[in-house]
Amino acid sequence: MTARKVRPARALPRLVASALLPALLPPLGVGAQSRRPVTDEAAALAAARAIHATVLSIDTHVDIAPANFSASGPNYTQKLPRTQVDLVKMEEGGLVGAFLIVYVGQTPNLDSAGFARANAQAIEKFDAIHRLTEQLAPARAEIAYTAADARRIHKAGKRVIFIGVENGFPIGSDITNVQKFYERGGRYMSLAHNGHSQLSDSNTGERDGVWLHNGLSPLGRQVIAEMNRLGMMIDVSHPSKQSMLQTVAISKAPIIASHSGARALCGHSRNMDDEQLDALKKNGGVIQLVAFNSYVKCNPARDAERAAAIDALRQEYGITVTGRADVQRAIEALPNDKRNEYLAKQEDITARRYPSDPAATVQDFVNHIDYVVKRIGIDHVGISSDFDGGGGVDGWRSASESLNVTAELVRRGYSDAEIAKIWGGNLLRVMAQVEQVAAGSRR
Repeated sequence: MTARKVRPARALPRLVASALLPALLPPLGVGAQSRRPVTDEAAALAAARAIHATVLSIDTHVDIAPANFSASGPNYTQKLPRTQVDLVKMEEGGLVGAFLIVYVGQTPNLDSAGFARANAQAIEKFDAIHRLTEQLAPARAEIAYTAADARRIHKAGKRVIFIGVENGFPIGSDITNVQKFYERGGRYMSLAHNGHSQLSDSNTGERDGVWLHNGLSPLGRQVIAEMNRLGMMIDVSHPSKQSMLQTVAISKAPIIASHSGARALCGHSRNMDDEQLDALKKNGGVIQLVAFNSYVKCNPARDAERAAAIDALRQEYGITVTGRADVQRAIEALPNDKRNEYLAKQEDITARRYPSDPAATVQDFVNHIDYVVKRIGIDHVGISSDFDGGGGVDGWRSASESLNVTAELVRRGYSDAEIAKIWGGNLLRVMAQVEQVAAGSRR
């Protein structure tokens, strides 16, 4: 069933909200098995609006295009027609904070030239985010460098902007680049994306059975120690399972999975299995469940066949890059006749030979939250969208629909305190602990 869309609305007056919440929600500390679902839709929506109006909600993964951060054209300060997130949509949907992502797709070129190109792409995205908060909209948004910053910025009524680094590839072989990224505002970094980097194996090794490091590389281990020293969160969403378990074993601070799902519900290599979830709990970290359709709801056998067909198609047309943006550029660079031919064959694969199931919904997404809460507890669960990077489910297709997630949590009986933890409290707790580890290392 498609999730009912909830239009953003002003919160109920505090007195009304206070009167409604005790009757609707279970007492604080009640476990998942004791939750009482809220079946009265009007009451559920009223409670959701009241909670959503006050919670410091954080989406930990939003991709960006630097072109949307220009002072000379349409930009993130406006309601952009082709983005799922911008400041207007965040304000409309009551989404307080977001990690804007410095993403660079992986290439096979693990050499100085490849590293230099990747570093330049990363710096362009760092500069774009700073341009937004320091030049385009300083009265509406501000970069948070600490957990305390996030709370201060929220209290001031502005959007809280964090910076996350997706793929450590751009640091190259120079470990001092970790500190340079940290000084630019990077507050988490993953050591790989789709494709093995110089730092870590990727989850994609499961697909082709090819590994480069059998987990972390020696340089990757040094980078983890450096991130602990600086106070940068380690993100394990894209690296391989072995890399993730090795990271947990050596990190002195809690880690995060910035945008992953539960593999028990969707058997994709990007999702975490129960062994990884248990290790995450022991580490004290948090998994930010992601509203990415094919990680929420999937058919592994069909998806593997479709992926193999797409790989073969790319090889046929000489496309060797792996990052989504890089593949798109390669397709666009084909001659007109070849590009049209390629797109027709791609459509045949995705729409006819291996069509997807009906789109995942907010309810499907919250099933992942339920599963992980029951497996490792309420203190280790958060929320991410992967908007503008392929994310979105029916009912949560843009930041303006963020209230729908809160409403579904209310329907399932989560308390206001539990929802506050899921929407950002757990992430900020980890961030603060990572900061404390760094402060201790400097003593």
